[in-house]
Amino acid sequence: MKTHDLIVTRTFDAPVELVWKAWTDPEYVMKWWGPDYFTSPSAKIDFREGGTSLVCMRAPADFGGQDFYNTWVYQKIVPMQRIEFIQNLADKDGNRIDPASIGMPSNFPEDTRTVVIFKDLGDNRTEMAVTEYNMSAPDTEMGKNAELGLNQSIDKMVAIFTKK
Repeated sequence: MKTHDLIVTRTFDAPVELVWKAWTDPEYVMKWWGPDYFTSPSAKIDFREGGTSLVCMRAPADFGGQDFYNTWVYQKIVPMQRIEFIQNLADKDGNRIDPASIGMPSNFPEDTRTVVIFKDLGDNRTEMAVTEYNMSAPDTEMGKNAELGLNQSIDKMVAIFTKK
């Protein structure tokens, strides 16, 4: 299987402390986790090295309305600069599951290493880059969907901080 590292970068009109909070505060995570039309009804955040967060993404009714859970197991945290975690599909109790058991393709990635880097640009602006390592190649359906989903999720995060 061909893989690549999926990188999404955005600039926020918000200080780094607030953009950081989007990853560490459950109320913020529930506002952006999941692509367009998906919601996040719950996020249990254990934000510390070695901690595990459990986030839920709910499909819209016309996509079946089911809940999908992910764990984020934190490997390294450098406050206001870097978050490294391993992402996996899970059941509602946070137990890791085989992606095929919920209808995902056999090549759906497990143990997705994710690194989020924050850069304070000054003037209450922040650049954030999210890298998901060893994802399906961008010329595959799964790769295209992964890139679309991550971009839509991060766009929802940007919207949290957009001045009305």
